[in-house]
Amino acid sequence: MEENRLTFKEMCAKFDVTPRTLRYYEYIELLQPDREGRSRFYSPRETARMVLILRGRRFGFSLEEIRQWLELYDAKGTVEQFNAFVEMADRQLAELRRQQDELRETVAELEKLRSETQGLIDDLR
Repeated sequence: MEENRLTFKEMCAKFDVTPRTLRYYEYIELLQPDREGRSRFYSPRETARMVLILRGRRFGFSLEEIRQWLELYDAKGTVEQFNAFVEMADRQLAELRRQQDELRETVAELEKLRSETQGLIDDLR
């Protein structure tokens, strides 16, 4: 079973995170590696949690939201965790769509201003 565990260094390399990030995730109780003396070892469970943490960050969830969501599995089980995820995803999708609309408007405004400025340059030549 020990061959399934990753060392601290292996975990950093596998997920391309800094040691500081990994220690922080442990500090805020997102991860709970096994400790043997000063060494940390990450089980397949912790590796799976890291995948979920990084995926959640990519989707824009806060670390606190991710921590609470991960705790649901142990406290209330899979169905409750899935329900919570659907609610979180709905909120985040609404926010991402709002940001997308705002970005689309900003791009259109910048394109218009650029075009007008290029016209002024052309007129001055």
